Amino acid sequence: MRIIIFTGKGGVGKTSVAASTAAKAASQGYKTLVMSTDPAHSLADSFDIDEFLGPEPREIAPNLFGLEVDIYDDLRDNWEVVRQHFATLMSSQGVSGLLADEIAILPGMDELFSLVRIKKYFKSREYDVLVVDCAPTGETLRMLSLPETLKWAIKALRNTEKYLVKPVLRPLSKVSPLSKVVAPEEVFTTIDNMFSELEGLTGILSDTKVTSVRLVMNPEKMVIKESQRALTYLGMYGLMVDNVIVNRILPADKDSGYMNRWKTIQQKHLVEIHDSFVPLPIRHVPMYQQEVVGLEFLTQMGNDIYGNEDATSFMYTERPYEIYKKGVGYELKMYLPFANEEALDLWHKGDELIVQLGNQRRIATLPVAVAGMEAGAAEFEGQYLIVSFSPATNPSKAEPATSGVK
Repeated sequence: MRIIIFTGKGGVGKTSVAASTAAKAASQGYKTLVMSTDPAHSLADSFDIDEFLGPEPREIAPNLFGLEVDIYDDLRDNWEVVRQHFATLMSSQGVSGLLADEIAILPGMDELFSLVRIKKYFKSREYDVLVVDCAPTGETLRMLSLPETLKWAIKALRNTEKYLVKPVLRPLSKVSPLSKVVAPEEVFTTIDNMFSELEGLTGILSDTKVTSVRLVMNPEKMVIKESQRALTYLGMYGLMVDNVIVNRILPADKDSGYMNRWKTIQQKHLVEIHDSFVPLPIRHVPMYQQEVVGLEFLTQMGNDIYGNEDATSFMYTERPYEIYKKGVGYELKMYLPFANEEALDLWHKGDELIVQLGNQRRIATLPVAVAGMEAGAAEFEGQYLIVSFSPATNPSKAEPATSGVK
C-alpha cells in the first residue's frame, strides 16, 4: 500500500491538492482512499458533496473513496469504557452532564485516532493508495510525533497497573471510598489496547518504500518560512518529503491588472522556494479562474500537477537533509550531489544554515535545540555535506557563526 501525506500552512489549498491527487490516482487505476484528519473538515466541500463524507469510506467516483475522521464515532468504538470512567470521576467532583462528557475527551485524541486509522487501512490492504489530508502543519507534526511521545506513557501505564493498581488499590477499592476513583480493569485494558495499536506505526510512516510527505505552499514569505521548518522537523521524525507543490501562482506572461505587483512578489518568492527546497521536485499550480470545487476541476488540477506521470510514484528518494544527535552536539547531513567544494560557502545565522554553491543558495531551518549551538567544521562525505554543531562556549554572548568547508 502507498501512503501519501499532505500538509502545509492553513489556507494554502492543501485539501484541494490532496483531493486532486487522489482523483488522479483513482483515474490511473489505483483503488484510492482519501482521508481527512483535520477537525475542521473540508474534503466533502472540495468534492462538492452535499452531505458529510462520514467516518467510514464512501465511494465518490470509480476507484475513489473518501472519509472524514469523526472523533465521537471513534470514541464510541474504541474509548467508551475510558470515557465513561472519566465522566464518572468528573461527576464525583461536582462536574455534571455534558461538561463531564466533554472533559473526558482528552487532548490529542483526534490525532491518536487518526494514526490508528492509518495503521488500520495499511494492514487491511483493501486499498492501493491512502491519501491523508492532514490538519495544518503544527497539528500534523504533533500527530506524527505522537507514537514516540506516548512511549513513556505506555510504559508508565503498564507499570502502574501491574505494581500498584492491580495488587493494592483495586482490592482496597472494594471496601473503601476508592471505588469511585480507581479505574476498573477494563479501563486499563482499553487504554493499553489503544496504545498498542500505535506500535509499529513509526516504522510504517518512516518506511521510504511506503510513505512520503508532500508539502503544499503558496509563494508567500510566512508560508515559505513555515514550510522550511516543517521540512526540518519531518526529517527529524524520519519522514521523507518527496515533493513540494506551490499553489495559486499568477501567470507571469499575462497582465493581471492590479495584481501585477503581487505577481512580481510571487516571482521573487518562487526563487526563494527554489533556493530553499532544491533538490526536491517543485511543482507549480496556477491560480485558476474559478474555485477548484468538484471532481471536474479537481481532475484538471491533478492533470496540471502530475501530467502523464504516476501520481503515486516517489518523486524523490533522498532526504534533503537530516539532523541527528552526535555526542553532546548534533550533526546535519545534507545531500549535495555534484557539488564543487571550492565554490561552496556556509553561514550559520540564527535558526538558519545558509549554503551557497556558486550562484545557487540553499537555506536549512534549524530546530530550536540546534539553533543556539555553534556551527563547527564542515566536510564532505561522498555526496553529503556534514556540518557539526556543539554547545556554545558562552551561550549568553553567542553570536552567529561562520563555518568553512574542509
